[in-house]
Amino acid sequence: MTDDQTTAAPRTATLPTAGSRTASSRTTTLRTADERATLASFLDHQRDTLAMKCAGLTAVAAPHPGAGAFRALPARAGPPLAEVERSWFRNVLDGEGRRGFWKHPDGTFAEFDVETADPEEAFAVWRRECDHTRELVAAAPSLDVLGHHGEEVFSLRWILTHMIEEYARHNGHADLLREHLDGTTGE
Repeated sequence: MTDDQTTAAPRTATLPTAGSRTASSRTTTLRTADERATLASFLDHQRDTLAMKCAGLTAVAAPHPGAGAFRALPARAGPPLAEVERSWFRNVLDGEGRRGFWKHPDGTFAEFDVETADPEEAFAVWRRECDHTRELVAAAPSLDVLGHHGEEVFSLRWILTHMIEEYARHNGHADLLREHLDGTTGE
């Protein structure tokens, strides 16, 4: 994506649809499930909400000055949460020690640059991390499995709860941005 929004072709990020795991089965599961299934379901609901908030947005500039950043909502939301998923699940829980997803041309780690972001790429990375996280959570012997960050120790239970909190915070931001952009509300 270029920063020259006037020449950029409209692109819509292809995101998972909200309710990709059916809402009715999720609700039933939550009311009777064990702790792991309940936490995983709440986390998936937050992921679905993020996807819903970003669905249909393009990389084209908004019609009024200063609003172009709102059009980049998919690129602003997906990468930070892909990094959070990677950090907590791959690195803390699974001990992989993986570096970030985005690199400078010389190969060194780079922060995600929303000005040159490709929403499709950003959400593909996010979806892959979410899938990997689901696999790790399902394979864990219990919620008492421990992960480490330096000297700090975290249980899978704590990490899942923290991730629900993290997504909820980002979803609140996305909700405000989306409503300001085009009036879309919900979830």
